[in-house]
Parts: sequence; C-alpha cells; structure tokens
Amino acid sequence: MANFASLGIDGSGSTRNRVTNAIALASQRTGVDFAYLLGQAKMESSLNPTARAGTSSATGLYQFVDQSWLGVISQHGQQYGLGWAADAIGQGANGRYYVADPVLRQQILDLRNHPETASIMAAEHAADNKAALEGRLGREAQPVDLYLAHFLGVGGAGKFLEVHDQNPSVSGATLFPSAARANRTIFYDKAGNPRTLADIRNNFAARLQQGTDGAMTGTIAPSDWVAARAANANFANASAALGGNDTADYAREQTQRLQNSIAAEDLIRPQPQTARLAYLMLATLGR
Repeated sequence: MANFASLGIDGSGSTRNRVTNAIALASQRTGVDFAYLLGQAKMESSLNPTARAGTSSATGLYQFVDQSWLGVISQHGQQYGLGWAADAIGQGANGRYYVADPVLRQQILDLRNHPETASIMAAEHAADNKAALEGRLGREAQPVDLYLAHFLGVGGAGKFLEVHDQNPSVSGATLFPSAARANRTIFYDKAGNPRTLADIRNNFAARLQQGTDGAMTGTIAPSDWVAARAANANFANASAALGGNDTADYAREQTQRLQNSIAAEDLIRPQPQTARLAYLMLATLGR
C-alpha cells in the first residue's frame, strides 16, 4: 500500500482531485473514453459530486435521475460490490424500477453522491450505449454520440444518428418535437430558427470539448493504474476479512466520508469502521 499516494487520491480533502481520479479509474476499468466521461461530468454537474437539479430528480456527478440510477445499479451493481443494492431493485410490468423498502431505496439513490460509484456507473452505462449504437449504426460510436444517447436515450440517439448520417440537414425539432419543446435552446438558435441534426451534434461535441478543457489537472497517470489495481486487491481482501457489506453501515459511513473528506491513509486501514466503505470506493475499479 506504499504506492497509494501515487494514485493521486488527495488526503487534503480536494473534492476536485477525488472526482477526476474517480473518472480516470472508471475509464481505465471500462475502456470508455476518459475525455468523454470528464466532459460529460463537467457539463452535467460542473464536477460537483453532490449537485442536484432544481426541476427533476437528477442528482450527483452525472445527474442520474432516480429511474436511470436504479436501472444501472440493477444491471451493473453486482459486479462492483453492490449486490445488496442490485438485489433490492425490482422492475414492474410497466418497466419502472422500484425498491420495496423506502429507507433502502434512499440509501441506493444516495450512492449518486459518491463520485467513485457514480463514475463507474456512468462509464458502464456509456459502454452499454456504445455497444447498442454500434450494433445499430454499423460504425464506431464517437464520444458525442454517447452524449446523444445520454440526452435522448439510446433509442432516440440511434434514430437521430441514422437520419444524421444520411441527411444531417434535417431539422432536429421535426424529428423530436417533444424533446424540442422541452429543450428549446438545444433545438433552436437565439433567433428561433430550428437547428439541424448536424448543428445539434456539433454543438454537443463542442460543449464536451469545453468541459474537458481546463479540467485535466489532478487526474492519475496511466502509469499509476498498476498501483490502483494493487490497491483494489488489498481493499477486497480487507472487506472479505470483515465479512462483507452491511447496508446501513455503508450508507452512514459513505455520507460521513463525503462530508469529512478523511485522509487517504485512514481509508486504507482495514478497520471495521472504514474497510467496507474503502472497498466499495475502489471495488468499482476491478474485480
């Protein structure tokens, strides 16, 4: 564990460093483009891991709404030490996700405020969308295409890009009238003229790039990923020795850590009060 400091996890309480480290490691773990993940987080929350939307349930670094978060945890939580959460999520006949216990539901939703968990779930969600888009389009999905899937849903993005690739001058509002009514600044310019599909895609690409620019400090270098994987193994061993997860303990400890920004050396001690959180923070980065 002597190399833990080299991971760039800042014991001084720097939220920015913790966020960019979490994004870099999620990128390495899933293969999703780091610049895309960083740009998306910058666009969605200005890299604020506890951001909340004023008009919806969107919360956290990647502004997952409740249903999207429950869905991605249900699908991917098990492989990242969140089996207790994934197992608690059901899906009704109407397709909506639910958790029977309201206290447990809130604990699962509160994980959106945890940058490591939010980053890995955003990366897995993007990887799923990438595979779906590439299967539909027959070409590589670019980072901006992944953002379109985030914005319109993977089905809507597939429809957008199929038409765009054939005729980019089509009006976006014509193709997506409901989305245009809810997002006028995306689909119309300042004069009220409808934007084309090319305009919309290019604007998103520019915004992603702007989100990445100036936000690259504090991230770990690729050379540190070997040390990151070694740290993950030690966390997993510490967690196993303590007997696994306790949902209520995890939620309380996770919230306390976010508020108090404990030092990195405190996180790596396999003590009952910290090991479960430490494991779940970095279990997201390797099996």
